[in-house]
Amino acid sequence: AAPGAFCLREVLDAFQRCVTERREVLLEPYLSGWWGLIRFLQSLGAVFTFISKDAVAKVQLMEGHRRGQHGEHYESLQAMVRFELSRGPAELRGRPDSGCRTVLRLHRALLWLQLFLEGLRTAHRDSRTATICTESYNASLAAHHPWVVRKAATLAFCALPSRDAFLEVMNVGPPEQAVAMLGEAIPYIQSVYGITQELFAQHRLLDLP
Repeated sequence: AAPGAFCLREVLDAFQRCVTERREVLLEPYLSGWWGLIRFLQSLGAVFTFISKDAVAKVQLMEGHRRGQHGEHYESLQAMVRFELSRGPAELRGRPDSGCRTVLRLHRALLWLQLFLEGLRTAHRDSRTATICTESYNASLAAHHPWVVRKAATLAFCALPSRDAFLEVMNVGPPEQAVAMLGEAIPYIQSVYGITQELFAQHRLLDLP
């Protein structure tokens, strides 16, 4: 794979490192997994720019928190939630750059990517990727996007390449190898998604404005 190109192996490794024995989600591998997913989106061309640009901004914001004066509170998602909640709910709701709000946006997009990759993995060779992508989007991100974005997204999905072209973009060899690695990677992504969902639900953070 060319430098800066997407490689599924990197995403697998990052999400594999994410979850500790205590089921904490470590932010550093989480963000590097996201960089991998962003490269995946960018490799698909302009279609996904509206989502990848947003993800880049969010990941950079989180890296800022990690490097900032309160960096030690941003080791894991659990530590971040405890820290930001300790400053009071009003403060959290009023801050568009809070870690909780930023991760929530990434979390919603992660569900879409997880469903999309799973759809690609299980689809027939000649399945339409536009259909897989639209169904995944409708089951996840669409609910959080205004109508005009939904309309543009669904139109853009029509231009997606074939399933085989997608599997080639994964940069891990022939299609069947990509399918096998997706089978390995997706459970790790699902696990990170599930723990985050539970954590945010428990603290009533799933609808942060």
